[in-house]
Amino acid sequence: MTTQVSLGDITIHRVVEQQGAFFPALEFFPTLTPALLEANLDWLKPTHIDDSGKLILCVQSYIVRTPHHNILVDSCVGNHKPRPTRPAWHMRSSDQYERNLAATGLGVADIDYVMCTHLHVDHVGWNTRLDNGRWVPTFPKAKYLFADRELAFWTEREKADPSRHPWITDSVLPIVAANRAETIKSDHVLSELVRLIPTPGHSIDHFAVHVGKRGQDAVIAGDMIHSPLQARYPELGMFADYDSAEGGRSRRKVLERFCDSATVLCTVHFPQPSIGRISRWEDGFKIA
Repeated sequence: MTTQVSLGDITIHRVVEQQGAFFPALEFFPTLTPALLEANLDWLKPTHIDDSGKLILCVQSYIVRTPHHNILVDSCVGNHKPRPTRPAWHMRSSDQYERNLAATGLGVADIDYVMCTHLHVDHVGWNTRLDNGRWVPTFPKAKYLFADRELAFWTEREKADPSRHPWITDSVLPIVAANRAETIKSDHVLSELVRLIPTPGHSIDHFAVHVGKRGQDAVIAGDMIHSPLQARYPELGMFADYDSAEGGRSRRKVLERFCDSATVLCTVHFPQPSIGRISRWEDGFKIA
């Protein structure tokens, strides 16, 4: 399940790990009312919500190929990872992600940078793989870029209670220990074709990735947005937000900035095709 987008000197590939109905919409968005959900079902169903009221979400990475670098943005859930509170992610053993990565024509040794938009469990899993009982970097030649405040926040959380943050223990700290981590600011500029946009709120130091040149560009959103409901209602927060109000401000700012332009928005959690352009919809936005 791959989609390829060509924008001038860059090519973007989706690398899908899984897609399905994971969370009831009214639990995922704590301030969403049954009435507001009902008012939007005509366009949400069947692509974005199923008959039981669960959101249909994708878990995926994006690969950005530039003339100089191969960049992986976010690394999903991963294999063999203990995630007892999330049965769909617990001790996965699937070759789907690796097969979809291979379909792009790249292997793990071809990745120059891994950019983690934030350090939540479903964005860091393939950072590492199990090798003779040890967690080692999956992408052996890559530098892994972590926002500085994000890494500091989760490192302290894991130190205080490792049992509650196993994804930091097995998917983030081994990267630091292997000297493959590069700590950056959330407005970091990698090159003339790749720069970060600070989008805090969902996590303390979340960033989106802006790639390409004006008129031939894309924004890889990370968890700045999870569902088209949050485009329609940018202030709608989700249950795992660090600061939902700040997340709403970040979301509206980015959607406003790129609205009615050629810029492509690459979403991590929208179901296939996951990619679209931003247009205005009353006081909110539409992505199609």
